Amino acid sequence: MDPKFTEASQVFDRFKAAFSRKDFDTCRKLLFQLKVSLTAFKSLPPLLEETPNAIHELTLARDIYEHAVFLSVKTEDQESFERDFSQLKPYYTDVSDRIPPSSQMNPILGLNLLRLLVQNRIAEFHTELELLPSDAFKNPCIKHAVELEQSFMEGAYNRVLNARQTVPHETYSYFMDLLAKTVRDEIAGCSEKAYDSLSVKDAQKMLMFSSDKELEQYIREERPEWEIKSGTVFFFKAKESIPCKEIPSLQLINQTLSYARELERIV
Repeated sequence: MDPKFTEASQVFDRFKAAFSRKDFDTCRKLLFQLKVSLTAFKSLPPLLEETPNAIHELTLARDIYEHAVFLSVKTEDQESFERDFSQLKPYYTDVSDRIPPSSQMNPILGLNLLRLLVQNRIAEFHTELELLPSDAFKNPCIKHAVELEQSFMEGAYNRVLNARQTVPHETYSYFMDLLAKTVRDEIAGCSEKAYDSLSVKDAQKMLMFSSDKELEQYIREERPEWEIKSGTVFFFKAKESIPCKEIPSLQLINQTLSYARELERIV
């Protein structure tokens, strides 16, 4: 066996040991070392050269990048997640016929769909769906993300929040918490535009909090411009903070007429 491969495998074992004991600082250092060591293998993307240990090297690299993705979730680092997922993806597409399938593939693909949903990148979400094989939609991890997107688009926010209790993989909790915040921010933004005030009870129900304390904490941390007085939530300050934009109607009319004249000349 290639000494470089043996050394990388040993470092990866140390990485997994640190990961299991939640020593994420050590994991980051070892991951950097592992990524550097992978550059010595010409069998990996994008070169994909046929080498004697190609299958072992490809499998090791895939496992390393899968753990890198899970580490980014544990450390709540979305930038690292996107970078590590982009490095992992070729192992699910370009070389999937050369190495054994991974049991972590669907959970990670589902995680990426959740990330896109949290970041409101709906077009990319659907692009990723189109790249999946038809049988992937039967997997609970993929199905979970698809149903969440449907609920989100339908405005069925209660289903989105309730889905937090039925995540198909323990790593999904981080993105589900972010999605719950996104949903509540959407509801809060609509509420302050639609109402001058709401009773605390109605606001709690609308934002789907289980107690007044949770509502008060949300207002304190996320909506400090809201004001609670005598059991009522007032949105006056929030409305005052939203600038009123003047529509340049005369300029728009002149531009439209100019376009019409140009079209007449062309025709």
